[in-house]
Amino acid sequence: MKEISAEEVAQLVADKVAPAIIDVRETEELESGRIPGVIHIPLGLLEFRLQDLDKKTPYIVVCRSGGRSGRAVQLLEERGYTATNMIGGMLEWTGPVE
Repeated sequence: MKEISAEEVAQLVADKVAPAIIDVRETEELESGRIPGVIHIPLGLLEFRLQDLDKKTPYIVVCRSGGRSGRAVQLLEERGYTATNMIGGMLEWTGPVE
């Protein structure tokens, strides 16, 4: 499984070159802040929302600490998507939030 640090993602966002980011946390968890421009798909719904994603688009997946996003990356890769887990999740995020 491919992984990327929160610091590296923050730099990609700052440079405006970040690939699409999927946040798989539950809706109430987003109240603590989310990365600007993320696609929000709770992990439990990801399998049912695959038709909303493009297999040609690389995705970075984020959750609170990196565990759920790791499971989401496995699911996406099994289905033919390109995905990278943001290790440490939002607990490690130091970039902008909305």
